[in-house]
Amino acid sequence: MTDSVIVTGGADSVGRVMAERFLARGDRVHICDVNAEALSATLADNPGMRGTLASVGDPLAVEQVFRDAAWMGDVTVLVNNVGIGGPRGAMEDLDYEQWNACININLNGMFYCMKNAIPAMKRQGRGVIINFSSGSTRTRLPLRAAYVASKAGVEGLTLNAARELGPFNIRCNAILPGMINNARMQGIIETNARAQGRTAAEVEAGYLQYISMRTKIEPSEIADMVLFLASEGARKVTGELISVSGNSEWEI
Repeated sequence: MTDSVIVTGGADSVGRVMAERFLARGDRVHICDVNAEALSATLADNPGMRGTLASVGDPLAVEQVFRDAAWMGDVTVLVNNVGIGGPRGAMEDLDYEQWNACININLNGMFYCMKNAIPAMKRQGRGVIINFSSGSTRTRLPLRAAYVASKAGVEGLTLNAARELGPFNIRCNAILPGMINNARMQGIIETNARAQGRTAAEVEAGYLQYISMRTKIEPSEIADMVLFLASEGARKVTGELISVSGNSEWEI
């Protein structure tokens, strides 16, 4: 069965890999992103895919995304991929505006997208919502309170949605990624290496020692799980928080 899929943050990294995988399996795909250059490049490389320049933190912009996606018909799969790192610092030192921005993008943005997707899913009597949380909700992460709190909120939203929407045959699950092998993680490693006077390889090895499988996660591996959750094979899987991390034991 062909799906109509919206992927937020679909212009690069994991988002792009997921969007391209849905397109390759024959689905109709609409993406949104705040990065105009990346959005243009992804759409140019993927004829048939369409997209909207938008921030999920703006409810009016989210409504525009869904209007633009009307070319697909009613959406059947929503992948809420967008997330930002938020401020770093002791809780008492965090800036109010930075806290609010993190909560708005990471949690409110997912709600805005779900609010706009659910009516179409109810009309069809089926739907799949996949939200992105973080393995940090399990390990906890000092000095990153806004990020962890926002992602814990995503998990609460996901679990409540699974119960509320289950009678309508709408499934809702969350992915908890680990240490993703992408440009963002490499940037974090290099920044910490400079700050600590160590090599990037040393910092990376320090992270990996707290992952049971001693491995980073490839974007394609996260896409594998997302495509499964959106498939008929996962038709009875809902209300689950699924880690794709190699088992993150701790974070430093």
